[in-house]
Amino acid sequence: MKTLITSGLALGLLATPALADMDAARALVDRYSQTPTFEAPGEPFDARACMADKSMFVIPLTNANPFNAAISQGFVDAAEMVGFSLRDWETQMDPAGWIQGINTAVAEGFDLIDLQGGLPPEFLVPQITEARAAGVKVTATHNWDATTQTVPDFMDGAANTDYVTIGEIIAAWAIVQTEGQVNALVLGPDEITPTAPLRDAIIGYLTDNCPDCKTTYINVPVNDWATQGQPAVQNALLADPSINYVLPVYDSMSQFIVPAIQIAGSDARIVSYNGTPFVLDMMRDGDIVEMNVGESLGWVGMAGTDANMRLLCGLDPVTRLNTPAFIFTDDNVETAGIPATFNDGYGDVHTDGFRQLWMLDE
Repeated sequence: MKTLITSGLALGLLATPALADMDAARALVDRYSQTPTFEAPGEPFDARACMADKSMFVIPLTNANPFNAAISQGFVDAAEMVGFSLRDWETQMDPAGWIQGINTAVAEGFDLIDLQGGLPPEFLVPQITEARAAGVKVTATHNWDATTQTVPDFMDGAANTDYVTIGEIIAAWAIVQTEGQVNALVLGPDEITPTAPLRDAIIGYLTDNCPDCKTTYINVPVNDWATQGQPAVQNALLADPSINYVLPVYDSMSQFIVPAIQIAGSDARIVSYNGTPFVLDMMRDGDIVEMNVGESLGWVGMAGTDANMRLLCGLDPVTRLNTPAFIFTDDNVETAGIPATFNDGYGDVHTDGFRQLWMLDE
């Protein structure tokens, strides 16, 4: 009888569904709900002295995206702080414009070209190779994931982002809010370099930590967001009314997703990444955008500048941006400003931190 009882208990335990790791999910959410702190990415150095005769040329994915424009402004601000020449090139998500920018930087004698904010360098290998042959260093900022993606050999370096952690924060939030019963629609434009680590981290975290959670992924190219984004989400919600979260990897997609949720009569909520001001405003003024993971983009630009200066000055390389993720919700979104900005809400510790790191006050 004892053996039978033990066997029955064992069979019962085997038949019990695995539970979501709620403690780990809550810990991750709690950690990134704290105000960011500054951690130096490397040793201090005299930036003004080492950059006295050097220059940078920044080519964003597109200036039409406020996200890219805000990172570029961080570069501009850093260059003004240190006192070196920097040019922010105007592009409109156009490979021809990217190529023209590289050619201009080479012709005008810039020392370094930075391809920032998701611009796919693999489209520009011939031009990058020619620029490097001419003595120009070519780097990227906020393009690859710091742990899962490898910087190609045709680049001189890159300052990378912890996209995996950002994706895991999004997934953990949904797990906590649903007590491990997530049915998520994940959206992303596959052609953008950071999409893969963000997408895979969201889906992977849910798969690994929440056995009862479900995900569906839809690829919506950036240029099709306005025409395909809303119908794709609307059709998915109508086909499966149990979907409770829509997780676009980039929050700017929200402007097309909110109408889809409303028309479908769904209770689904949006959780995403980027801290884009108009999306934070949507959060403050409504209830469909529930949480947004952001970074201070001025901080991103300064951190990218730091990595590039170290490369130009022959210092130990910095390959990971020191810009921490931060969770915005209804409880703290007003700290981002009214209207919201890309830099409010995170504190300003990075400004003094970089001034000290670059020895500007000595």
